[in-house]
Amino acid sequence: MTRQLLRAAAAMLFAVVVLGLGGQSLARVWQMTREVDRLERELGTLRAETEQLALAVTRLRSDPATIEQRAREALGLVKPGERVLKLPPATDGR
Repeated sequence: MTRQLLRAAAAMLFAVVVLGLGGQSLARVWQMTREVDRLERELGTLRAETEQLALAVTRLRSDPATIEQRAREALGLVKPGERVLKLPPATDGR
């Protein structure tokens, strides 16, 4: 009977260890799944941003109107005879 009891105790100890380690593994899998979901969302955002930037590059390489607009905004360029009005920043009414 002692040998049978010893085997039963060893089997229970083994089961507890496996369940304990398995629980940690499940928690790690759940954590990694959340991380993968977060990274996939971030990847989608980055892909959309990449598309927008690629479109902007294409326009800057081929569209003179876009080049002119960017130069005017960045460098404050004006055509001869044009007048530029600079207004003070809008206030929120306080």
